[in-house]
Amino acid sequence: MTIERKIREHLHEEAETMECPPAVTRRIEQSYSHYLQRKRSELPMKKRLIGGIVAAAILIPTAAYAAPTLIEMLTRTPMTAEQVKVDKVGKAALEKLYNAFPETKSFEIIEASSVQGVQTSIILQEKGGTGKKITLHTNAVTGAIEHVIQENWEPKEKPLPALTDQEIKSKTDYLIDKLYGSVKEYEFAMEQMENPDQKTFMLNYSKKGSKTPFYQVFVQGNAISVSLIGGETTPSTVQVEGYFSRDGKPDYFADDFLNDAKLFSLLKISPAELKEELAKGKSVVEVASSKQVSKQQVIDVIAKTQVDSQIQSEKNGDVPPGNSSIEQMLKAIEPKVLQVIEHKNETSSKK
Repeated sequence: MTIERKIREHLHEEAETMECPPAVTRRIEQSYSHYLQRKRSELPMKKRLIGGIVAAAILIPTAAYAAPTLIEMLTRTPMTAEQVKVDKVGKAALEKLYNAFPETKSFEIIEASSVQGVQTSIILQEKGGTGKKITLHTNAVTGAIEHVIQENWEPKEKPLPALTDQEIKSKTDYLIDKLYGSVKEYEFAMEQMENPDQKTFMLNYSKKGSKTPFYQVFVQGNAISVSLIGGETTPSTVQVEGYFSRDGKPDYFADDFLNDAKLFSLLKISPAELKEELAKGKSVVEVASSKQVSKQQVIDVIAKTQVDSQIQSEKNGDVPPGNSSIEQMLKAIEPKVLQVIEHKNETSSKK
């Protein structure tokens, strides 16, 4: 039995016997919305799900309730240490790590994998299997290390949560500075999460005016988990926010897909009118059907806009050029488009 299957089965068992505190549930839902709000293509959106939500599921015991569904979304392909060292993304990630923390050159690669072809994950540990450990999750398209977990780097007799707030911030500042660059330009907020099982802190580093953190950090036990979110102000292309809602609050995960001028033209509807229809519990597919527009027409329009945006980003140098053809890119993003257009708001009648 693979380790992924063991973890999946264990989390399913735990989820059936435990009740998730509402505060933690809200945290997970908010993070999910924020991570999936940003950027144009299916690839950047998917990696934020992996980098942010799985981080929470691993670090926060009570997040196990959300983990089974999330884990089902991931498909891992194991990699050997040798494969990592010759893989373009893996090799670059290791070089960045070695430059930031030279001592890790002597660490062993104890596990590695690729996730759905969009992320390379590497876990390294001091020889002997009981010392310092570091985990890297790297975007296979951009090459950015978007999630890092640093474990057992502090003395066991003085775990991270036992430190003062300033000492904890200094530790997280140092990790971010080493792997990403100075955090001096970011606004900072720190709070203790409502986790009765283990003291947990969340630290957000945000650019002024940004709606989401640029870096989000969880500190628990002897682990620091940093997610590169890349928060930004609302893009000018977003005409309406929160097409879908959860618990009466905007859920932004579909906004980038649905704020599409060609979609509005196809449906002969305004952004505000579409939001109003979705608020009634309809899906985009149902709205389209009422206007004699097929599901495939909707998929084609949104997918093309997303792929065109990805291609433009490559031309602008925002992301490295990919090797996939336009047809392959369209096919790859269709499942994510389908997920968005078939989604429905939860209405009061479902309570």
